[in-house]
Amino acid sequence: MLGTILSILPTAVLPFRRDETLPDAPTVLTYEQVEELGRELDELRARTVAKLGDEDREYIYKIIKAQRGLEITGRALMYLPFIPPAWLAGVGALGVAKILDNMEIGHNVMHGQYDWMREPGLNSEVFEWDTVCPADQWKHSHNYMHHTFTNIVGMDRDIGYGILRMDQDQKWNPYYLGNPVYAFLLMTFFEWGVMLHDLETENIVAGKRKWHDVKPLLQGMWRKAGKQALKDYVIFPALTGPFFASTVVGNVAANLVRNVWTYSIIFCGHFPTGVQTFSQEETADESRGEWYVRQMLGSANIEGSPLFHIMSGNLSHQIEHHLFPDLPAHRYPQIAPEVKALCEKYDLPYNTGGFFRQIGSVWGKIFKLALPNSLTGSAAPASVIVERKKTSAA
Repeated sequence: MLGTILSILPTAVLPFRRDETLPDAPTVLTYEQVEELGRELDELRARTVAKLGDEDREYIYKIIKAQRGLEITGRALMYLPFIPPAWLAGVGALGVAKILDNMEIGHNVMHGQYDWMREPGLNSEVFEWDTVCPADQWKHSHNYMHHTFTNIVGMDRDIGYGILRMDQDQKWNPYYLGNPVYAFLLMTFFEWGVMLHDLETENIVAGKRKWHDVKPLLQGMWRKAGKQALKDYVIFPALTGPFFASTVVGNVAANLVRNVWTYSIIFCGHFPTGVQTFSQEETADESRGEWYVRQMLGSANIEGSPLFHIMSGNLSHQIEHHLFPDLPAHRYPQIAPEVKALCEKYDLPYNTGGFFRQIGSVWGKIFKLALPNSLTGSAAPASVIVERKKTSAA
């Protein structure tokens, strides 16, 4: 598909395709336009960095205070299982606390968004989060692999997580008939899927990676997952004495709430209709401007209230996050209008929509790609063409 498009276009042109119905004429960006777009985005980032200070410090401290308060409240209410509304409120409070720890605090801190504060508890090098995946392994699979090679088929393992078929350029085989089932299981046990991600289990099965090569990873997983399981399913339940069993169930439920929500937000930002993928050939030797264009075309936003954005770790602004992953995420809503204006200026799509629209299109894609391309049709043609060589003398 992508290769076919490449073979019929001039070597100076880079086509990006969309997987939805397109206008007749694709957008064509000259080399000069791409580089100018890159400069404008660099300037936007520089202006935002210059503003960092007390506002950002106070914001993250408030989030941490709220997260800790919710966790204490949730665990305290586990002592009242004989009052069902109180127990359910405890599950809800603990679930929200885990979401905040995972998304608005952990994810963003480990991106280095608050390293400039010189606060030991917010240092990306030493921070650990309330989930089974070791922070150092997540930073490799996510911060490096995903954010460097975003949506490049064969490079970005977040395209399907080694489990799902999420793009037509992934070769189909009968295994993918279970796509919806695998997606449901990944959603349910998402923290465990994230933990196993850096292991590259599919490459071990295919013989491309040996078990002895991943021994250090397995040891790290064992240590981190063991501590999490001990905390959630032994220590805190034991502290509630006769309510041990109900507390275990409550902690399982809180983790499930966090898993389902996190999966949904992440998939809405990466896989709804209109998000584009790329080949390794197309993206070889990218310029900074071309990298920016790929991030914009390979991401999607979710519209919602300020509280919704906080609960998503501001990953509801996935486009802005992929452009500037090390900027404090609460700044994304502020810069989003400027990013959208640049998309309009250069006639690029700005993929955004409500939560139910985006998650609906994600699940529609999951079901569609369970089937071979011969039954679902071929991919749409290129919607954006990038000229990768100067069109005029300097």
